[in-house]
Amino acid sequence: MIFATIDVGSNAIRLLLTDVRAVEDEVIFERMTMLRVPVRLGEDAFSRGKISDDKAKMLIKTMCGFREIIDGFQVADTMACATSALREAKNGDAIVQKIKNKAGVDLKIIDGKKEAKLIYANHIEQNFDPRYSYLYIDVGGGSTEVTFVGGGKKKSKSFNVGCIRLKEGFVLKETWNEMDKWLKKTVRGKSVVGIGSGGNIRSLYLLAGKVNNEPLRVSDLSGVSKMLQNYSLEERVTELGLKPDRADVIVPACYIYRHILKVCGIKKIYAPVIGLSDGMVHELYSKHKKKFME
Repeated sequence: MIFATIDVGSNAIRLLLTDVRAVEDEVIFERMTMLRVPVRLGEDAFSRGKISDDKAKMLIKTMCGFREIIDGFQVADTMACATSALREAKNGDAIVQKIKNKAGVDLKIIDGKKEAKLIYANHIEQNFDPRYSYLYIDVGGGSTEVTFVGGGKKKSKSFNVGCIRLKEGFVLKETWNEMDKWLKKTVRGKSVVGIGSGGNIRSLYLLAGKVNNEPLRVSDLSGVSKMLQNYSLEERVTELGLKPDRADVIVPACYIYRHILKVCGIKKIYAPVIGLSDGMVHELYSKHKKKFME
């Protein structure tokens, strides 16, 4: 089966097409293609409290294009989720309705708890040492989702600490304190390994020169942070190969990751190629598997 998932984030909109098939006793999730359009909804949502007409039109056009691609692949099922930017935009529900009318895509605005649940649905920790506990960390444009897994327990939380929000100066001191308090209570003092998801941690991973799934260490992130400070925004694109819409948020994203690891006392973090879109694929597969078994 081919599944299509759409992640409408604060920085970009992503369409992921995934081929899911069973081979003997193993289920294989193979990414076929990923399309990414940098609409930057968070720039409007966090500063104005609503999405501008221009960005709304860009979003609707993108969703119409995604609809054509999805129909061409004859997918088994589709799931589309919007996160922090549309959560906070006063006109978020109205835009969702326009998308349904014009693109035929049923976009759901999900809360932070649901977002964290979908990211965790990848269950990457099953591939690592069971003696450790794990903290999933996803730093997006508008929010950061964390999920602690260990000792037979799972706890998730979402915080309005994102790289666009931090870049624009919209992260409140109270929010930092709230996040730190939760992390210290939930994670501190345990043998924990980090698992990062999304484009920001993958970019930091590659900038650190890591390969073959080796982990990033706090010292690696510190080194990348210092290196980035020596490059202008244009040089980060031309010389480091970052996308233009990644080049300006990678520094605040790095800061957030370093901050969380420091607060938790985590020494290393893995950066597998996973994100919210992949988690949605797992949820769709679980739904279809349940139907089949019934």
